[in-house]
Amino acid sequence: MSSTSKLAINRKILRMNALGAVALAIVLCGVCQSQAQDPKTSYPSMAPIDQYLMDRNAEIALARSAAPESISRDAEVSVLGRHGYETAVKGKNGFVCVVERSWMSPFDDPQFWNPKLRGPICFNPPAARSILPLTFKRTELVLAGLSKAQIVDGIKTFDKKELPALEPGGMCYMMSSQGYLGDSAGHWVPHLMFYVPQTDGVVWGADLPGSPVMLNPQFQGAPEPVTVFMIPVLKWSDGTAAPTDAH
Repeated sequence: MSSTSKLAINRKILRMNALGAVALAIVLCGVCQSQAQDPKTSYPSMAPIDQYLMDRNAEIALARSAAPESISRDAEVSVLGRHGYETAVKGKNGFVCVVERSWMSPFDDPQFWNPKLRGPICFNPPAARSILPLTFKRTELVLAGLSKAQIVDGIKTFDKKELPALEPGGMCYMMSSQGYLGDSAGHWVPHLMFYVPQTDGVVWGADLPGSPVMLNPQFQGAPEPVTVFMIPVLKWSDGTAAPTDAH
C-alpha cells in the first residue's frame, strides 16, 4: 500500500473518531439534560404558596377520603390556609383528617417542595393529640419562610417546650385512592401507620423479607421524636380493591 493511501486511511479513521466523540458528547449531554429534568430533582425550592392550596370543599372531601366513611364522616377536618391549618369542620369522634403537603417528607427528599403532593391522612384521637401538632408546627414554620435548618431548630424547640408526650396507641389511616404521594409513588397503596417512641425497625420486624411491616422514612433522621411503622391493607377507604404490588 502506498504512503498516500495509508495517509488517506488514517485521515478517515481520525474523522470517524472525531465524529464518534461528538456523538458521545451529544448523548451524554442528552442524559444530563434528562437528569436535570427528572421530576425527582426538579423541586429545589418552595413554589408560590398558591400552588399548595386547594379549594376548601375539595380539600375537605380529600381529607375525609383517608379513612372509611364510618370513621371520617364524624371526624374533625382541618384545611391548609396561608398561615397554617384551620379547622373547617368540627368533629364528634376525636379523629382529625387533614391533607398533608410535601414538606412533611424527609428533609433530604427531592420531593420536599413538590407542590403537587397531597397526602390525605386521618389521625385517631391519641395521634391527633400528640402527633398532629408536629404537622401543624412544621407547616407553620414552612409558611413563615424559614430555611430547612431553621425549621429543624424550631421543631426541636417545640418538642422540648410544647409538644405533648406521645400517647400509646397513636395511629392513622392513609387509605385514599385520590392522594398523590410523589412523582414516582403516585397514590401508592392504602396503609395504616402506627406511631411509637424512637426505636429500631427490628422491634416490629420491619422491612424484612415477607414482613408486611415497613419503616416509614418520614421521620427517620428528622427532629420529630417518633418512629412510624406502615402496614399496607387490601382495600381503599371506599371499599374497592387495591393493587397488591406495593412499591
